[in-house]
Amino acid sequence: MLVLVAPGQGAQTPGFLTPWLELPGAADRVAAWSDAIGLDLAHYGTQADADAIRDTAVAQPLLVAAGILSGAALGDIAPGAVAGHSVGEITAAAFAGVLDDTAALTLVRKRGLAMADAAAITETGMSALLGGDPEVSAAHLERLGLTAANVNGAGQIVAAGTLEQLAALNEDKPEGVRKVVPLKVAGAFHTHHMAPAVDALAKAAADLAPADPKVTYVSNKDGRTVATGAEVLERLVGQVANPVRWDLCMETFKELGATAIIEVCPGGTLVGLAKRALPGVRTLALKTPDDLDAARALITEHAQA
Repeated sequence: MLVLVAPGQGAQTPGFLTPWLELPGAADRVAAWSDAIGLDLAHYGTQADADAIRDTAVAQPLLVAAGILSGAALGDIAPGAVAGHSVGEITAAAFAGVLDDTAALTLVRKRGLAMADAAAITETGMSALLGGDPEVSAAHLERLGLTAANVNGAGQIVAAGTLEQLAALNEDKPEGVRKVVPLKVAGAFHTHHMAPAVDALAKAAADLAPADPKVTYVSNKDGRTVATGAEVLERLVGQVANPVRWDLCMETFKELGATAIIEVCPGGTLVGLAKRALPGVRTLALKTPDDLDAARALITEHAQA
């Protein structure tokens, strides 16, 4: 069974959209999305520097646009399941047919703006912990006033909180943690610091008419599969202030019988986690259009299985 996954914020790099815009019709699609949401996605995906695309209000729609664009380049496929990490859940909702492309981009634009506003209230951030025992690390983070905002599986936890708390973490690492790595995000996402964004996103979601998922949709709130569009949308709203449980998503992939995972652009992070947590499952990351032939071959192989 093939699972299609979408990465979250922090996966973006300067210029990563450039080769994708060379695909037939891609530039026109991105231009139409840019007009719809009032943000020049092509500029930010091709010319903007790392600081510019670190901006939450920019990074989130840029990632969803790239995910939808690269997923469409795979052709008409029917994965066994879809899922997304953090903002990647909106990309996954588009893959599942819960939201059309424009609705997904409109929602993520409002999400990014609301989360950027929330992040501006207090200087906050996120850092990945490399190594250590997740339970030991989570307890240590709590003592420092930090939140285990992403529990990613394969032994990886991402801490979130104020910059002062993160500085304290760097000086006082949990037992077994080799390194604390700051992430390319501009706030303590998936924590109480994002509570103000929940109300704004709920208002934006009220204008949408979600359809029920056409394929199995796995929620990163708890790794459960979600059968209705209304519940998918409800979870997308609450998710901004709640931890991401990617570890539970991967457990669900295993229970569903996943044999291959393709991560859409800018792929790499989730595939890396899957390689460690799901041995034997084939993985492929869409980094550039050069990866499309291998991805299509993998899709064909699983369609024939």
